[in-house]
Amino acid sequence: MLKRLMLSAALCVTAFAAGAQELPAAIKQRGAIIAAVIPNYPPLEMKNPQTGELTGFDIELGNAIAAKLGVRMQWQETSFEQMLAAVRTGRVDIILSGMSDLPARQETATFINYIRSGTQFFTQHSRAAEFPNREALCGKTVGASRRTSLPAEIKAFSDANCVAHGRPEIRYVGTEGSADARTQLRQGRIDAAMQGSETLPYIMGLEPNTFALVGEPTRYTLMGIATAKEAEELRQAIVGALKALIADGTYKQLLVKWQLQPSELTEITINAGR
Repeated sequence: MLKRLMLSAALCVTAFAAGAQELPAAIKQRGAIIAAVIPNYPPLEMKNPQTGELTGFDIELGNAIAAKLGVRMQWQETSFEQMLAAVRTGRVDIILSGMSDLPARQETATFINYIRSGTQFFTQHSRAAEFPNREALCGKTVGASRRTSLPAEIKAFSDANCVAHGRPEIRYVGTEGSADARTQLRQGRIDAAMQGSETLPYIMGLEPNTFALVGEPTRYTLMGIATAKEAEELRQAIVGALKALIADGTYKQLLVKWQLQPSELTEITINAGR
């Protein structure tokens, strides 16, 4: 019986190793997948304050994907503005950095969807009673990273739930990323902020009694690993690795470790973001 189980396991490993040969020749020869990342979005990607090393869900997932494919993940820090251009021109192979899969971005890259994200309003814990629901934000100032899709999401919510009902619009304040939005919120310079719902449980655990959620997420979208549109061989290899990580339990273990269970996907899709 034991020999039969060992043989079965060996066959599974062999089968996956055969699938890993689908990696492009250049990547196999290099021995690494080059991934663009911005380490400022905990718990997806960040730097360990003690060691300066990259850590987070995306980092561990990316390393696990690379290991399944018999290579390593080579992380390349970049700016948000350069990411899509980098994958389009081949300076990096993928983007694995908490990027939302949006139709406009699908014109430049193809996305492998691996978790979901919600656009979530939140405020200071001390002011939670002022905002029993999202509509209480009408006429208030809300900050969010200007480099993301969040400004458009705030406007869409404001138009539909404030202006359309005769209430004053939400006043959007652009910030230099989500960390800046949280800083401005702590300082009382804005009334509330918006960022991805996947990040907030972790942050609220680090800073208890600092922030409070305002209602449910306004909308859910999918996050994706971005690849060049023509990189079908690489894309299929990554999809196969992700499916293997779901099957062996690694994906779920990482979700639990980084408090991301509500972001779990049970199916890997391509360009399914809307």
